[in-house]
Amino acid sequence: MIDLRLLREDPDAVRAAYSKRGGVKGLDEVIAADAVYRERLKEVEELRAEQNRASKAIGNAAPDDRPAAIAEAKELSDRLKELEPVLEEVQQKLESLAAHLPNLPHSSVPEGASEDDNVIEREVGERRDFDFEPKDHVELGEALGIFDSERGAKTSGSRFVYLTGNGVLLELALVRFALERLSERGFKPMAPPLLVREHAMYGTGFFPADEFEIYRLERDDLYLIGTSEVPLAAYHSGEVLDAADLPVRYAGFSPCFRREAGSYGKDTKGLIRVHQFDKVEQFSLTTAEDSWDEFATIRANEEMILQALEIPYRVAVMCGGDLGSSAAKKVDHEAWLPGAQRYLELTSASNTTDYQSRRLKIRHRGKEGTALVHTLNGTAVAVGRTIVALLENHQQADGSVDIPEALRPYTGFSKLTPPA
Repeated sequence: MIDLRLLREDPDAVRAAYSKRGGVKGLDEVIAADAVYRERLKEVEELRAEQNRASKAIGNAAPDDRPAAIAEAKELSDRLKELEPVLEEVQQKLESLAAHLPNLPHSSVPEGASEDDNVIEREVGERRDFDFEPKDHVELGEALGIFDSERGAKTSGSRFVYLTGNGVLLELALVRFALERLSERGFKPMAPPLLVREHAMYGTGFFPADEFEIYRLERDDLYLIGTSEVPLAAYHSGEVLDAADLPVRYAGFSPCFRREAGSYGKDTKGLIRVHQFDKVEQFSLTTAEDSWDEFATIRANEEMILQALEIPYRVAVMCGGDLGSSAAKKVDHEAWLPGAQRYLELTSASNTTDYQSRRLKIRHRGKEGTALVHTLNGTAVAVGRTIVALLENHQQADGSVDIPEALRPYTGFSKLTPPA
């Protein structure tokens, strides 16, 4: 949630910022609701002040004047009982409307309406020259026997996959590799709950904006997470952290569940657009002053992992129209897939500034008092998609796939080979 004081003090600046997103629906309604709320709040606060004066007057009143003083205090109390529910109702309406407002884009975010307007910052690594026709990951993976989409669909429906044999070992190797690399850089490994309450989804900005993507268990009123960002952010909800302890850094490992609504017909086979996948996620809490330095740290970690895995990629800065609701800025790292002849988003980094912490009520205390923390997140390894990039970039003419040197201590083997 954005700071509503910005709307009161400089609505034109907020409109200008939102113009990078192509404008935002409901902004005028929030401004109007906030004006009503402040008017009702002023009435209630003035009545409360009068009630306090009237209550003190009862004790100081002469015996003959006390009945009138008591009657005045009662009249004010009755009036407050009428207005306070009205104020609460007006406040709830304001908060409901404001919950739909996305974060304000950072000044460095490019203008644009869709992913077509994202800016390619640079390319890293050389695309490999093949002396044979490279295959895509579906053909490679099925021939290697490391995943089974058909039986996944038979068991659970489309977009579910069994990882099998060395595919499982490769997955676990990637997770351990990422966790160790991040631990060396001060990120504490975490295995969070996979089911969360609504306040965690709301607090991170996935509700109401992305509610259509989330699986809900209605009987228990719980939700399956689409990323460990959600429980990691909620971990400190309602807390005041010591500014001297910041940044607080976590490396969350979890399965992730996404409905993939609106992706009909896209990547229906293989490991790219599945309903369930494992991921290692970076999550940081820091001060506003150090926020963008921490963003650089998260991005550097992502690139360090991609380079160690010898995957060529490009860096894409998301335009305003392609930002998620909570992000002030988002940068993707897209791997080149020689078999599919296209780029694929592999990791992303987002600075959500104080958007999530305002909802989750996470503050830090320093010499100058308390302030909202800034929260940031970034993929370390989205396992399924990383396997896709490894298969396509390290495939050999005989159908085998080489394991990058950095990953071999974790796999225990240097090559994936088709079963005899």
